[in-house]
Amino acid sequence: MRKGWLALLLAPLLMAQSASKPVLVPDVSQRDIEIQYSFTGANLLLFGAILYPQGRLPNDDKPTDIVVVVKGPTQSILVREKDKLGGLIWVNASRLRYRSAPSFYAIASSKPIEQMLDARTRAIYELGVSSLQLSPASNAPLTEQDRFARGLVELRARSGLYVEAPGAVEITDGVLYRARVQIPARVPVGRFTAETFLIRDGRVLAAATRDIDIRKSGFERFVARSADRHAILYGLVAVALSVLFGWAAGQIARRF
Repeated sequence: MRKGWLALLLAPLLMAQSASKPVLVPDVSQRDIEIQYSFTGANLLLFGAILYPQGRLPNDDKPTDIVVVVKGPTQSILVREKDKLGGLIWVNASRLRYRSAPSFYAIASSKPIEQMLDARTRAIYELGVSSLQLSPASNAPLTEQDRFARGLVELRARSGLYVEAPGAVEITDGVLYRARVQIPARVPVGRFTAETFLIRDGRVLAAATRDIDIRKSGFERFVARSADRHAILYGLVAVALSVLFGWAAGQIARRF
């Protein structure tokens, strides 16, 4: 009984504390992205508003910053390191597997993330490619883990799968914000998340998330489903088609 009265007494205080913090109202231009044979990428617009307590902007001089992170589903990945054999041939040397690495990661911010938050806070929220919490599957030395992590980030950055865009978020009148994130053509399918963070005075004051579904459609969806649900039959058909096309190409070459 005492616990019930205590909860009733604390409820107004908790509501007042929650009301004293700003709230984010985010949205995205596309909640569903379909990949077809002609898909060349998508330009995703992330926008929203900041709702301040009692509708009033802070009267101090501390800047308000916004960080937007678009993250794809995590996946296990094997990173291989190549080395030259005899100074002539490149061969696979060391390798390191990661249990969970984002298949896609893009971060846009109103200014460089290092100027907003310290390293510890960036690591907690995984803000920035250098703050991603990758999970190596082996107890390799830290120097080796760092080397492979840099290699993984560099490879995915070249493919447009890991992107950092400082200064890409526009904030209007301290209330409205918008940012654009480019989704590359070779993006993996699955459930993506668009996370928005409100930052002031070196602290994350509010966060909100929206989901984005990226999936194949049309013939590409049929092929992907067939490969997933009927792997053996799909492999046999693929081999048969390869043999058929090879035989047809030989016949045409003989005639002409």
